[in-house]
Amino acid sequence: MPRQAFHTDKAPKAIGPYSQAVRAGNLLFLSGQIPLDPATMAMVEGDIAAQTHRVMKNLTAVLEESGLSLAHVVRTTIFLADINDFAAVNEVYGSYFEQPAPARSTVQVARLPRDARVEIDAIAFAG
Repeated sequence: MPRQAFHTDKAPKAIGPYSQAVRAGNLLFLSGQIPLDPATMAMVEGDIAAQTHRVMKNLTAVLEESGLSLAHVVRTTIFLADINDFAAVNEVYGSYFEQPAPARSTVQVARLPRDARVEIDAIAFAG
């Protein structure tokens, strides 16, 4: 099955050997986004809510580059450096999706790239 990679300058450049997103068949797999400002590649300032907004904007930019939107997202995973941030992240995250919301897992991890407090990846249906 052929794969097609997507890249946009409206989201942070990959900080490793991976694509921002890869389409395989009817599915688009989005790499995890952390709260990096795509213009500066610096971590955004502010609390966990501000960081979560930046992550969601980064995901949205990658989706738009592939011709999709958040409405196409069927699954996400939220990685938190501190599970105590769950409520604040959940509130921001929920404001980006209409019902039915995507399926989701949320986990606390020991550490995230660049010491981010939140990372979110996604799978979208591109059929």
